[in-house]
Amino acid sequence: MHLIELSHPNQLHGLSVGELEVIAKQIREKHLDVVSTSGGHLGPGLGVVELTLALYQTLDLDVDRVIWDVGHQAYPHKLITGRTHQFQTLRQKGGIAGYLKRSESRFDHFGAGHASTSISAALGMAMARDQRSENFKCVAIIGDGALTGGMALEAINHAGHLPKTRLLVILNDNDMSISPPVGALSTYLNRMRLSPPVQFLSGSAEEAVKHLPFMGGELPAELERIKESMRRLAVPKVGAVFEELGFTYMGPVNGHNIAEMMRTFQAAHRCEGPVLVHVATMKGKGYPYAEADQVGYHAQPAFDLASGKAYPSSKPKPPSYSKVFGQTLVKLCEQDTRVVGITAAMATGTGLDLLQKAVPGQYVDVGIAEQHAVTLAAGMACEGLKPVVAIYSTFLQRAYDQLIHDVGIQNLPVTFVMDRAGIVGADGPTHQGQYDISYMRAIPNFTIMAPKDEAELQRMLVTCLYHNGPSALRIPRGEGEGVPLAEEGWEPLTIGQGELITDGDDLLIVAYGAMVTPAILTGNLLRSYGIKAAVINARFLRPLDKGLILPMAKRIGRLVTMEEGSLPGGFGSAVVECLSDHDVSISTLRIGIPDILVNHASPKESKQSLGLTPEQMVERIAIRFQFNLDH
Repeated sequence: MHLIELSHPNQLHGLSVGELEVIAKQIREKHLDVVSTSGGHLGPGLGVVELTLALYQTLDLDVDRVIWDVGHQAYPHKLITGRTHQFQTLRQKGGIAGYLKRSESRFDHFGAGHASTSISAALGMAMARDQRSENFKCVAIIGDGALTGGMALEAINHAGHLPKTRLLVILNDNDMSISPPVGALSTYLNRMRLSPPVQFLSGSAEEAVKHLPFMGGELPAELERIKESMRRLAVPKVGAVFEELGFTYMGPVNGHNIAEMMRTFQAAHRCEGPVLVHVATMKGKGYPYAEADQVGYHAQPAFDLASGKAYPSSKPKPPSYSKVFGQTLVKLCEQDTRVVGITAAMATGTGLDLLQKAVPGQYVDVGIAEQHAVTLAAGMACEGLKPVVAIYSTFLQRAYDQLIHDVGIQNLPVTFVMDRAGIVGADGPTHQGQYDISYMRAIPNFTIMAPKDEAELQRMLVTCLYHNGPSALRIPRGEGEGVPLAEEGWEPLTIGQGELITDGDDLLIVAYGAMVTPAILTGNLLRSYGIKAAVINARFLRPLDKGLILPMAKRIGRLVTMEEGSLPGGFGSAVVECLSDHDVSISTLRIGIPDILVNHASPKESKQSLGLTPEQMVERIAIRFQFNLDH
């Protein structure tokens, strides 16, 4: 059978190990071909090819439920569940999603974009199954990095308390998340995976026995059972931790040995109650460049498959906001030992990898544990440190109670840098940073801001660190505007003071963050039609510059707000509420992301679809305020 013939995962049933290995090779080839052409997540999927095939051999996917933790490791799953012919559209507008999506396939049993959710979801399905007296298997596949998330540990704690509830948890242990995982649990897993007795039992001894003349290249079932028993004796603490929590533990199992995994999964299915199978895999397996650089090849833009190198850009680009933030924070840490950078397993993505290299003593990675990161920073602030917590906007959602209870209410001087705020592109609805404006507005005591360019970002970071209270700034994905940057000596901004960029009498545009440059371009287009628009860079969401906005709004009588965030409860809402609170009744138009999910596409395509280009905004403004654009 060939991969392109697979339209249903049950077609794998009955195939020999050799046939499955051929399909594994085809999956890797397809995976590499598509991702190298259009970009996407590379390493995670390459590491679970054999795991996926072995598991699906032991399941009936017409009834059994498989829950993948974080969908970017599920590319092989997509390829064997009827999406091979559409795979070249991966992460493209109108194509298949880069993450799991219930509306995309009946085999995507649970949406997966954020880590550490799979065990909770699978346990919920198992409990619903038991309540209805049904009989199907529920399997959660979670990485060792995601296992550091508190939600995963909460689910394990609950599942272990239900000894009659059948649940299979597969720990995909590749000693990586996006970056190398941290913490005692990761160290423990790594120690037992690399334990000499385990390595001996699963490596050289097995190979030696298999190649004896009378063995025919396979281990007899009896020797397999003896090998497993010896492995358990060699690392008794391995099973003890999980078994004390109520799980039957099996492993570590070689995650690239299909036969061994099939036998282990079959044994796991026969157990009563929750089972954890520990599978050791290699992220990026089968592509040497990805094996050698597991962080760099977690996700890649389009690249040359032969050399592993990204295609050169046609012209130099300005540094990204993340890089400017990271470089600036390094300088500030060097100047002040009280400044500490904190990441939740996203050092490279947030620019904190620069701090890790330059000033490791003032760098902290807590793993995939956003709630802990926030309250850890609060504790540091209580003792006089100046913590800077860099987390993607979409991931900070996971720590909302901690933002309110542990930082806001106590008015602690913690700085939050919300990276990937606004439209993020091909990752789709689970990763769009469109909600932070709305969810941050109501938190007590916070000062909230967004820069119009990377130079203003530098000043805002200093402003946050000088401020004796909680603060947050949002930065977009991608490169900056290309403005000159200062090496040091950044002046803090006056909190709550916006910036009048251009004046005018016909229209007032108040823009926030990444929408300031489009607002300026929109104002210039309006002027070409004879419409004089004033443009304000708000800088601050909280507090708003009422002294600047209100008098101009009263004088001009027409106001437009622009934001790269959700309109419900967003920046425009804050401005309109301000007008209402001060009895200023004028015509307004709020431009931003409407109350919809933004699907995967390039940022440019998404903004076009949402009507956020300067040309589109000019048309909307003309319609709303009945401006004549005919001349």
